[in-house]
Amino acid sequence: MANAAANNQPAGPWPQMRSGPLIVGGALVGAGAAVALVGLAIAGSHVAAATRQWLRELETPPSQLARLKWEQAKTAAAAGANSWQTHPNAKIRILARRSGSGRA
Repeated sequence: MANAAANNQPAGPWPQMRSGPLIVGGALVGAGAAVALVGLAIAGSHVAAATRQWLRELETPPSQLARLKWEQAKTAAAAGANSWQTHPNAKIRILARRSGSGRA
C-alpha cells in the first residue's frame, strides 16, 4: 500500500526522463569515441612513419648533432669563464669608502 502511494506522487525536484533517448545518446557517444580513437591511431602511425623517414634522410644524426652542440657549449662556457677571470678589471680591487670620510 505504501509503495502504491509513493508511485502516484510527483517526482519532486527531479525531472522525469525516458530511458530510451539516454541509451541511444550513450551508444552514439561510445561509437563516436571509438571512431575518434581509430582516427587518432591512423594519424599517429602516419606521423611516426614520416618522422622515421625524415630522420633516415638527415646528413647528421640527431645524437651526433646534440653531442656537437654540447661540446660547443662547453667550449664557449670555458672561454667565457676564462675571459671573465683573466680580464684586467677582474684584478682591480675596489676599496669601499669609509663612512666617516666627511663626504656625502
